[in-house]
Amino acid sequence: MIKVERGRPTAEELAAVVALVQARVAAAQPAADGPPRLDAWASPARNVPGSAHTPGPDAWRMSAWPR
Repeated sequence: MIKVERGRPTAEELAAVVALVQARVAAAQPAADGPPRLDAWASPARNVPGSAHTPGPDAWRMSAWPR
């Protein structure tokens, strides 16, 4: 509820204030389409041991192989 303490705002001024308050509330709420996405650096899969290939003498040949 919004209460006007002083003055006499017009209907347009009140509508502008209500729209601003609604926009701020909507921006503060998380998105409804699921949890936030993690970028590649924050992915838990990076911490799995043995997932990275170690380079060897023929690593240049294996660089074109699909993983």
